[in-house]
Amino acid sequence: MSSPASILHDVFGYERFRGSQADIVDHVCAGGDALVLMPTGGGKSLCYQIPAIARQQADHGITVVVSPLIALMHDQVGALHEAGVEAAFLNSSLSFDEAIAVEKRLQRGELTLLYAAPERVTTPRFLAQLDALAQRGQLALFAIDEAHCVSQWGHDFRPEYRALAVLHERYPAVPRIALTATADALTRADIVERLQLQEARQFVSSFDRPNIRYRIVEKKDPSTQLLRFIEQEHEGDAGVVYCQSRKRVEETAEMLAGQGIQALPYHAGLDASIRQANQDRFLREDGIVMVATIAFGMGIDKPDVRFVAHLDMPKNIEGYYQETGRAGRDGLPAQAWMAYGLQDVVNQRRMIDESPAGDDFKQVMRGKLDALLALAEATDCRRQRLLAYFGEDSRPCGNCDNCLAPPQVWDGTDAARKLLSTIYRVQQKSGIGFGAGHLMDIVRGRQTDKVAQFGHEQVSTFGVGASYSEAQLRGVLRQLVATGAVGVDAQAFNTLHLTEGSRAVLKGEQQVLLRESISQPASRKRASGRTSAAPAAAAGLTADGQARFAALKAWRADVARSHNLPAYVIFHDATLAAIAAAAPSSVSDLEGISGIGARKLEAYGEAVLQVVAEAG
Repeated sequence: MSSPASILHDVFGYERFRGSQADIVDHVCAGGDALVLMPTGGGKSLCYQIPAIARQQADHGITVVVSPLIALMHDQVGALHEAGVEAAFLNSSLSFDEAIAVEKRLQRGELTLLYAAPERVTTPRFLAQLDALAQRGQLALFAIDEAHCVSQWGHDFRPEYRALAVLHERYPAVPRIALTATADALTRADIVERLQLQEARQFVSSFDRPNIRYRIVEKKDPSTQLLRFIEQEHEGDAGVVYCQSRKRVEETAEMLAGQGIQALPYHAGLDASIRQANQDRFLREDGIVMVATIAFGMGIDKPDVRFVAHLDMPKNIEGYYQETGRAGRDGLPAQAWMAYGLQDVVNQRRMIDESPAGDDFKQVMRGKLDALLALAEATDCRRQRLLAYFGEDSRPCGNCDNCLAPPQVWDGTDAARKLLSTIYRVQQKSGIGFGAGHLMDIVRGRQTDKVAQFGHEQVSTFGVGASYSEAQLRGVLRQLVATGAVGVDAQAFNTLHLTEGSRAVLKGEQQVLLRESISQPASRKRASGRTSAAPAAAAGLTADGQARFAALKAWRADVARSHNLPAYVIFHDATLAAIAAAAPSSVSDLEGISGIGARKLEAYGEAVLQVVAEAG
């Protein structure tokens, strides 16, 4: 049996393990169960792929990988084939004959890894095949990817994951490794219970992604704000823009495309063939911006996504962290940008309140939303708050918006009391509730048709907040709703009402501190430090190195197209940049370059040398 370190080098082309990878691999190779929490881009796949290879060499048989997405299975299996590892998948993309052929290879012991969806793994047919392998002692390992899907407290709960407990009940001697990038303490405990991993060793890596710059801006004109952000800082870059609704997805994609940006829509309402075509373009072409609902993204391994933008606030920090983590998987600089406003807070509160879930579940979801709102309103380091949510201590990062440009803070307690008093008085006078816009008009003393219709110019608080801007009052209301000091009546057109939490603010016992509005219209001037759309990986190359890098990318694109794989499965940008910098002239010169294993060296070494030589 090869050592894990030699498999890492010979098969995958890497010199050393990162972080806790070595400990995880050794533990699983020895037959131990493991729960692995590792950030996106941290190398989770190697934590089960290397044990799968090692345990098969020790005659333990095949590793079954439970994976929720067809696209992810396809790319993972393609990458393993490129590295010389026998792998296959069973999913609905295969014809009946193709599926039968894979099953026969499984029973003949010809595979090292088999990927399958949780729905398939728990069927009687599949379990019968596992039974046959278990009787011959040929089940090496179960790997459960995206394990947070098993938890109702997680951000992407999938009921079919609950049935995976059958693997431990039916095959107790087969080790299991469950992996996720996102799980707070509550979700982690649920994973352990649902998958019966009480005896498993837990490996919790740092959640920090230091290459990602977190920025959260106040919504003013979100479409324009997004456009300026992309034009000024990410022209020609691959990115993902998340929207809450399908309509918003299509409108945003159309708007960006109309401004010359290669933007494509993705949501569950699109025809499956269109969704697949758009996803394939995103994975296989450079510079595509995918505008999507959260239906898109889990398991997307594209390493060179330079930004993730949110036009609407996610439900919780886990969702935010998982989605933003799709940026900068290659470790190079990337940005997580979000615009949020009062309506986001109202919408998220309403969705929780209207859900058919029980009160306990709603209470947990409110707490998770509160944590995200606190992150959005924060005036201190974003990264510190984000990591603290996952139980990790850290220092100010110096790379988020608040660290780079500390915001001014103002005391909004007086404005909050005036707004709360107005809510009380108009409801007392009219017997009904009103929305945020009308309440702000009263406080600012604006004579609108609606104010006149209800006689609200007679309310004692009319005009008492004339010195406050609409943006200031909106910020105050946003925080009052976020903290529960103001309630939202979803059944009455999102009207606002007082709650038990209003009392402390009205009495002056609770201070309301807010960040100054920084939602100024962005100029059209390009951000400094970015003079071209050259990939970040090639930024440090000389002019000759840039030429070699461009030639290598063109060659890689042709190879990837012929193999029907994303380009990064052949070689990552970082590997191409290292080749371009080294300007190798012999196969031996390529051997020490990260990302070039024995199989890839044999398959592509001579072609790479020819491309480098011709590029000069």
